[in-house]
Amino acid sequence: MWHGDKIFFLSDRDRTMNLFEYDLNSGETRKVTNYTEYDIKFPSLGDDAIVYENGGFLYYYDINSGEINKIVVQIANDFIQARDQMKDASKFITSYALSPKGKRAAFTARGDIFTVPAESGITLNLTQSPGVHDRNLEWSPDGKYLSFISDMSGEDELYIIKQDGSEPPVQLTNGSTTYEYNPVWSPDSQKLLWSDKELRLRYIDIESKKITEVVQAEDWEIRNYAWSPDSKWITFAMPRNRATSKVFIYGLEDKERHAVTDEWYDASSPSFSSDGKYLFFASSRDFNPVYSNTEWNHAYQDMEGVYFLTLEKATPSPLGPENDKVEVAEEDDENENAEKKEGEEKEENINIDFDGIMDRIIHIPTDAANYGGIQAIGDKVYYVKYSSKNGKVGFYLYDMDKKEETNLGDFGNYVLSANQKKILLSSHGKYAIVDLPSSPLKIEDYLDLSNMTVWVDMQAEWQQIFDEAWRQMGDFFYAPNMHGQDWQAIHDKYKPLLKYVRNRDDLNYVIGEMIGELNVGHAYVSGGDKADPERIKTGLLGAKLSRDQSGYYKIDEILAGENWTKKGRSPLTEVGVDVSEGEYIIAVNGKSTKEMENIYQSLVNTAGKQVELQINGKPKEEGSREVLVIPTDDESQLYYFNWVRNNIRKVNEASNGQVGYIHIPDMGPGGLNEFVKYFYPQLSKKALIIDDRGNGGGNVSPMIIERLNRELVMLGTARNIQSITTRPAQIHVGPKVLLIDRYSASDGDLFPFQFKQLGIGPVIGVRSWGGVVGIRGSLPFIDGGDLRKPEFAPYDLEGEKWVIEGYGVDPDIEIDNDPYKEYMGEDEQLNKAIEVALEELEDYKPLPPKPPYPDKTK
Repeated sequence: MWHGDKIFFLSDRDRTMNLFEYDLNSGETRKVTNYTEYDIKFPSLGDDAIVYENGGFLYYYDINSGEINKIVVQIANDFIQARDQMKDASKFITSYALSPKGKRAAFTARGDIFTVPAESGITLNLTQSPGVHDRNLEWSPDGKYLSFISDMSGEDELYIIKQDGSEPPVQLTNGSTTYEYNPVWSPDSQKLLWSDKELRLRYIDIESKKITEVVQAEDWEIRNYAWSPDSKWITFAMPRNRATSKVFIYGLEDKERHAVTDEWYDASSPSFSSDGKYLFFASSRDFNPVYSNTEWNHAYQDMEGVYFLTLEKATPSPLGPENDKVEVAEEDDENENAEKKEGEEKEENINIDFDGIMDRIIHIPTDAANYGGIQAIGDKVYYVKYSSKNGKVGFYLYDMDKKEETNLGDFGNYVLSANQKKILLSSHGKYAIVDLPSSPLKIEDYLDLSNMTVWVDMQAEWQQIFDEAWRQMGDFFYAPNMHGQDWQAIHDKYKPLLKYVRNRDDLNYVIGEMIGELNVGHAYVSGGDKADPERIKTGLLGAKLSRDQSGYYKIDEILAGENWTKKGRSPLTEVGVDVSEGEYIIAVNGKSTKEMENIYQSLVNTAGKQVELQINGKPKEEGSREVLVIPTDDESQLYYFNWVRNNIRKVNEASNGQVGYIHIPDMGPGGLNEFVKYFYPQLSKKALIIDDRGNGGGNVSPMIIERLNRELVMLGTARNIQSITTRPAQIHVGPKVLLIDRYSASDGDLFPFQFKQLGIGPVIGVRSWGGVVGIRGSLPFIDGGDLRKPEFAPYDLEGEKWVIEGYGVDPDIEIDNDPYKEYMGEDEQLNKAIEVALEELEDYKPLPPKPPYPDKTK
């Protein structure tokens, strides 16, 4: 901020952001403020003063006197969003379970535990715990208890509560040090099995509360685990880095772990069959490549199938060959196997022959796809299946007896009752309890969740969300030293600000300030239960308009588009729309634009709808014609398309067609599409300019780098053709130049780092953003909020330092665009890239011509 002969700026040179003053005459810098707890934010310069925020308060700095005074602000507001509110908890369901006989369903929603009747009865809130997050519930097989994870103690611990809520919850674990994942009951209802962020898989004995560690993983969290029907075995999938995941079986009696799948095929989602004879799992063993249309390359999409193995050597395969024989039953045999009384426990022990167990793996003959939720009940196997061929998720059944698969419906999740006669299905926010199906489902009656209401103490809930966000960041942040911060002290620093929070946006701001202390990119907080006003879209014509002295609107420029795409459609260029640049819009839907304050008033809520324009080559009504047009709701793709094509034109003209240009807007599907769209058509260019400026990140940079870094190994030709073929076929063999700027972010940072590391070519522009510690999806919060935790960080090949994060990638040639020149159409960075590319071409050697054809008679 410039004031007279002084420049004011913010700096955190003393760890806290303060205001500084630089004297242009003396060249001296003076510290104006001396805050040590909270940063100065949002400074705004007036005539002779600067107003700024610190710790939630506004301050007034008088430049002439040097005095600082707090500004007293009184807001006359009812703070409706901060009042206790009645909420529909069914909109915030995070987990669900089914009672053993399917009479009730249980849900964790809005931090509480509810049970809902299958048909008739009352909805119960078992915990009624404002400011506490109860999650990940399961119903015990004997029906007595619900287990769940809760932070009512201040940390995530395991609890159980009686199914009718008649007694307070019982805490099972103490001293939790990390985030806990879903506990699963043993079939005898005596133990709970769960995993955590410290990569452990453990179980607890309910009565003694003794915890036993099954395994400590090294590479990743264990998320797939299950019990055997006799509660004496545990199966789990062990994730491994740069290798396949393997399925193991662990014996509770001998404490031994046995791998039951090998290292060649990825395996997951293991579960025991209901009779204890088989172990089922999903495994990637189908190799059926899809070949690319853009180059001779491959991809593997649907690789998984459902497999099972026999636990005992003597157990025959249910899919083996059959030979029907006549059997004569004895009278005693008929009476011997009378039906067991309902509820009587099966006490047979499961025996496992681990010798040769991997040789007893059998494939269920279904299509290769992606599988999960595998449960084998009797001769029927249930699973959830996703196929890239149709892009749909479905609930399926394979009948081992009939040897056929049935699609039961478009359901992505289900829960099986302990008596194995009922299932709870989820579909688009609706839930239904049905009999275990054997044919396609047609659900008409869904559970009534209308009574899942809860009186929310908003202040208590915001306190809980703040604490949980702090805990999650502490548990998942890639650096256990929290970048040197005293994480407890940071919590205590921002906790006092919560008493001023009056809505979810306030809370997000405070959480954002707290996690911002880590000085890292990708630390995001957003969403939550907050007011979301309806957005009314304004119709846009894909044109630049101006109002001249006549009062009518002139069409100065019509943006080119790609009208065969939805987002790239330019309304005024579509077939049948007779409009040209330089013409005037006289009226919109019969209303004169001359009488409007702004033409866009007449286009509100017209996106995607027919609009009638009166068009004339002169600014008058006489002689105008009527044109029908369908406005778009977003012109950004059109402006982007025109910017790219204009850059291509500039590069082409300046290089006499020798140099190609490719812009990559992000490192997601959109950016990959842009690269593919422009890379392959320009392989014959002698040089390429790759533009990474404004790249919003993603994860596809390795795919692009691989194509740019290919090495030529041979050339080829064929009869009567003049061109030369290369191997690899899709390779650019000339010089390459990369453009970056301060908005080259995330994977857009990693891209130039790889480009430089591999020596592909010079990098031009200014230092990139410097945020590369990666994230994944959010964990659940009470009100549906979102927190991203930086978890995956890169370091150098020498193992000496962490790279890019907090700094970025330096260009080889630094060029910073002048904002005014850039606005006027002069791109100095692009100009430099053209210059450098042409210089690199001075040493360019064209591909050699074909040698003389061989004479094999000699």
